[in-house]
Amino acid sequence: MSVVPAEVLPGAARADGSRSGQGADTEDGARAVAVLGPRARLWPALAAVYRAQLSRARVARIPLLFVATFQSIGIMVLMRGVVDGGGEARAVVAGSSVLVVAFVALNLLAQYFGQLRASGGLDHYATLPVPPAAVVLGAAAAYASFTVPGTLVTAVVGSVLFQLPMTHLWILVAVIPLAGAALAGLGAALGLLAPRPELATLLGQLGMSAALLLGVLPPDRLPVFVQWARDLLPSTYGVEALGLTFGPDPDWGVVLLDLAVCAGVGVASLAVATWAYRRAAVR
Repeated sequence: MSVVPAEVLPGAARADGSRSGQGADTEDGARAVAVLGPRARLWPALAAVYRAQLSRARVARIPLLFVATFQSIGIMVLMRGVVDGGGEARAVVAGSSVLVVAFVALNLLAQYFGQLRASGGLDHYATLPVPPAAVVLGAAAAYASFTVPGTLVTAVVGSVLFQLPMTHLWILVAVIPLAGAALAGLGAALGLLAPRPELATLLGQLGMSAALLLGVLPPDRLPVFVQWARDLLPSTYGVEALGLTFGPDPDWGVVLLDLAVCAGVGVASLAVATWAYRRAAVR
């Protein structure tokens, strides 16, 4: 029989030595010991997940980041023989830059959550006192921030290739996190809702292909119904915002509007991904 020290019990037994009081205090102490600690708060948990995911991605995703960057640069080189300059050149450079974000934040994140669900990795997170939003937001932030070097290199190379001004490339500070949030939320939702990891991979590839075809090609050359589909793609508004800043006199009101739409889509997609995480974790 184990003995519980009296000083650790709330309302410990007093010197009167009453048997009934001592038994009640021991029962209360056992219940107090069985109570779990409080759940971690959102922001500290999010920071912990972000650091863990970033450390993992640094090792596993660097080769894929090079592939995404070289792919975007190669597309711009091919389009250089078709597009001379003007608005079409701005669309090509902006679309190719955001394509790096789509490749990592949408495609790879869809594959990651699809594999995590299939392998039972969600069970590990479900046992931790971590809010579901912290898991989704931490992973999405890590994958989105991992695209910063490739997006910046693509934008600079494209500006030199098409002789575009680089004065307003600082707008990438807003475009990358907002477009990354929208695409990462979409990628996480696809990976968590797909019943099989192969289907999650397929959906991620289709999403990246849509970002390629609808984001890189100049919109004026697309059919009307394809332009409507382009407006439904979350990355479109990041592409439009970046493309406008390459012009000689950017309309900052329209730029801010595009960024606001991108932010709204990002919040909605991350909310859907958080719901999908809760749904997958309890199954």
